[in-house]
This record gives sequence, C-alpha cells and structure tokens, in this order.
Amino acid sequence: MDSALTEGAHPDVARERLRHVFWIGGGSGAGKSTIARHIAHRYGMHLYDTDAVMPDHARRMPGERAPYLRGFAAMDMDERWVARSPREMLDTFHWYRGEGFDLIVEDLLALPADRPVLAEGFRLLPELVRPLLTETDHAVWLLPTPGFRQAVFDGRGGTAWGFIAKTGDPRQALRNLLQRDAMFTDRLTEQTRDLDLTGLRVDPAVTEEDLARRVSAAFGLER
Repeated sequence: MDSALTEGAHPDVARERLRHVFWIGGGSGAGKSTIARHIAHRYGMHLYDTDAVMPDHARRMPGERAPYLRGFAAMDMDERWVARSPREMLDTFHWYRGEGFDLIVEDLLALPADRPVLAEGFRLLPELVRPLLTETDHAVWLLPTPGFRQAVFDGRGGTAWGFIAKTGDPRQALRNLLQRDAMFTDRLTEQTRDLDLTGLRVDPAVTEEDLARRVSAAFGLER
C-alpha cells in the first residue's frame, strides 16, 4: 500500500498538522457522504470528499505507483464486474489497496487549519488513517449490513444504477459487487477491531438523524 505520508513529510509532523482532521470511512453505500455533510454543516467544518477527487488523483498517479489502477483501467466493463470473482475484485481494486492515499494526505495538509476538517470516503482505510491520528476518537467507520447495502441499491434503481447497466450481465455484476462490498465491510470490521478504532454498524432500521448523532457522539462533538 502507498505510504500514508507525502514524500519528505515526517510521520510525527504530518500527524500533528492533521490533528484538526476528523475522518469518516466505511463500506460503500453506508451513508458516509450524507452523514458527513450533516455533521460538517452543523459544526462548521470544512468537508473534504475523497470520492470527488478520485479522477484528479488517478491522473496524478504515475503508472509505477499505481499498478492496480493501471490494471483496472485496462479492463473492459465485463472483465471488471462480471468475469472476475468477488474475492479477486476485492483484492485487486486499486483504492482498496491504498493507491493514492498519499495524495489524500497531501490535499489535507494543503487545506487551511483555521477550522476542523471532516474527510470522508471509502478510501480512508483504518490501517492507513491510524498512524495519522493524535486522538483515536477523531475517526469513525460506518459498517453497513448486507440488508442496508441491498436497500441502497434498490433505492437507486437496482441493476439500472450507474455503471452496472453498462455490463453484459447486470444481474451478475450486481451480485459480484454486493459480495465484494460485503467482504470489504468485513475487512473494515476486523481492522477497526484490531486497531482499537470505532466502527458503527449501519442497518436498515437506523435513521439518518440517529446515525449522525452516533457519529457526532463518537467524535466527542456532543460534549
């Protein structure tokens, strides 16, 4: 995986300079963006969306530093989402391998530090974020249950949603994607437990307001 630090940055220096940053990671479709917007607005934080900068980061990564991204880009849609097993999709997905995380850190270091920053996105892997934390309660991972993830896809039109419809077998692509993301959530659950970080289970019964309140409480913002 990529280093969590930009070239030339000492770990202790980067950690100290990022002490005002709060982190929301988690599985795909867990509600990270919605909750982050809610909390950032309520507490006057600067919101940094790691999904929004993915195209820019992909352009900024030279090939030798992004072998998994290069391999992914070379595949057609069926090779990416239909022909491969969910396990292979999980193990070779470039963002899950941490490619480009150093660019996230670079962006965060470049932001003004005059107010708290809330970074959110599935690219915030626990093992990469942990070395940057001065306080472990500044990071939370949302862990969606399979039922919650299925409900998200159903709400977005199921197999008609986004890139899935561009494959030769949207139903198989959806099954593969859901299984891959379930395994990714399992991995996040293990990492947060092993690193003594906060993971919050998200099921279909949870409301947006309740989840935002739980994340705020985990951050210590309610105090």
